[in-house]
Amino acid sequence: MTYVIAQPCVDVKDRACVEECPVDCIYEGPRMLYIHPDECVDCGACEPVCPVEAIHFEDDVPEEHREYFSINAEFFADLGSPGGAASLGPLDKDHPAVAALPAPAPAGD
Repeated sequence: MTYVIAQPCVDVKDRACVEECPVDCIYEGPRMLYIHPDECVDCGACEPVCPVEAIHFEDDVPEEHREYFSINAEFFADLGSPGGAASLGPLDKDHPAVAALPAPAPAGD
């Protein structure tokens, strides 16, 4: 079992969850953050600090965001398990489903 970051994180990336994570398993893509399913220890520290309520326990992901369980896991297919996000820093790729989402409207529109 693991925690999952869902669509509300896209283009927000508040990073409060990154600061709370005791095992450094939250990785940053250009548009959203991802929880590594093999590195997460299910402590739940990330969930209550997310200002947009994008983080859910695997079994509690809302139906409209269920695909984000696979999106989080698939994000690490090429990356493997590096053992911590801090040593890598922000990555230059998102999952293809996240990258394909419409860009946010410019502020003031």
